[in-house]
Amino acid sequence: MSYQTLRLILWDHLSHDISSLKGIDPKRDLVVFLETIEEAEYVNHHVKKLAFLFSSMRHFAKELEEKGFPILYIDIEQEEGSLTSAIEKILKKTKAKRLIVTEPGEYRVLKVIEDWKERFEIEIQIRPDERFFISTEEFKEWSLGKKKLLMESFYQFLRKQTGYLLKDDGSPEGGQWNFDHENRNPIKGDIDPPEPFHVEPDIITKEVLKQVKKRFSKHFGDLLPFWFAVTAEDAKKALHHFVHKALPHFGTYQDAMRDDQNFLYHSLLSHYLNIGLLHPKQVCDAAEKAYLEKKVPIQSAEGFIRQILGWREYVRGIYWLKMPHFAKENFLEAKRKLPWFYWSGETEMNCLKQVIKQTKEQAYSHHIQRLMVTGNFALLIGTLPEEICSWYLAVYADAHDWVELPNTLGMSQFAEGGFLGTKPYASSGSYIHKMSNFCQNCRYDVKLKEGEKACPFNYLYWDFLLRNQGKLEKNARLSMPYQMLKKFSKEKKKQIQEDSEHFLNKLENQ
Repeated sequence: MSYQTLRLILWDHLSHDISSLKGIDPKRDLVVFLETIEEAEYVNHHVKKLAFLFSSMRHFAKELEEKGFPILYIDIEQEEGSLTSAIEKILKKTKAKRLIVTEPGEYRVLKVIEDWKERFEIEIQIRPDERFFISTEEFKEWSLGKKKLLMESFYQFLRKQTGYLLKDDGSPEGGQWNFDHENRNPIKGDIDPPEPFHVEPDIITKEVLKQVKKRFSKHFGDLLPFWFAVTAEDAKKALHHFVHKALPHFGTYQDAMRDDQNFLYHSLLSHYLNIGLLHPKQVCDAAEKAYLEKKVPIQSAEGFIRQILGWREYVRGIYWLKMPHFAKENFLEAKRKLPWFYWSGETEMNCLKQVIKQTKEQAYSHHIQRLMVTGNFALLIGTLPEEICSWYLAVYADAHDWVELPNTLGMSQFAEGGFLGTKPYASSGSYIHKMSNFCQNCRYDVKLKEGEKACPFNYLYWDFLLRNQGKLEKNARLSMPYQMLKKFSKEKKKQIQEDSEHFLNKLENQ
């Protein structure tokens, strides 16, 4: 076979309007899909995540083939190596002199592709990813001259640009830009949230499941049941299901947690958005329409749109603005290894046990479970940022480097020292107790502050503040806890440090 141009589709580029396919000539261009061992194994990807990505790729390739595009699909049974080794073989066979690809979602992959120009002496065309509201260059322009790149400022900037939830006079619907204070209600009493939209595996997905089970049996997570959408058509149905079944209550309970409910009123759309099965405009349009038709309250529509239009766009901008040095930040000089129970779920702390169990089963947990349970604990004990970042990247179906790294390293671990997050999201057990029922079935007592039976979050929180006092006590948003800490007696501080040391020594020996 002989082609002039290769059109490379990466596993998060599964959109029919992806920039790498624009202007394609079916007689001269070959569309290439690659499932490589290196990409599947560079972190310990959840098996359900791998199955989702591979099946979605294969379905997308089939759709393009049905459009009449020439397709070369190399699956995991055919390619033992890397993106580079696979491309080298294809170039030898096709004699192509040009490769077109949309910019990757990972700095590491971008550098690999840029290296191909000299390595293979071909033209490399890296096109912008147009599946966002704002380009990386536009974000950079927005950031110029600003001492602080606050998400709220950026969010309002994009609201004004796009017109979402704005009245004719330009003022925000509901009289304010942000309803975050109405998004933090715990759940009291019985609830009956809807199950997320389920799709039965078809022939293609069943074959993928079989291959993933065979090739990646040592990877983290449960492969079955597998119910994710793997086509844009089914992802659109999942969006419709969420907007009509769960969005009305999403805003009120988006920060709540329950050990008997995996999903509550969350959308479970992020993994579809992040590979291109859904477009963010499509999602925000649906949420705004539901509000304007009076089907959902303002705190639900605004809270959901803020996650997509605000936070999602913001962290992508930060990622490309600050890479590559951003990945090496470690402001708090954390050094501890990630506890093994993050992979096994074997811990007596019920909140962590439940969230990790859910992660293992579903390749999913919602943002507060990630931030205030698994992230909070890793922060308090001083986990090496690289280790906790690798864990988040591996275990969640929606995790890609551009979205995972800023959320984990910045928002969760404060490793960038406050550029992205204005304070560390550190908390004692009281927050988890307030927002969940996890503490009811825990062997530790959340009301006890010291001793063997006390909730470890309680003394670890104060130990974290003591340990990092030199770096954090001038943070305005931590002035209250540091004022409280000044009132602690020497004996109380000593007890906090002894309880923490005893707990962490046991953790290391498990």
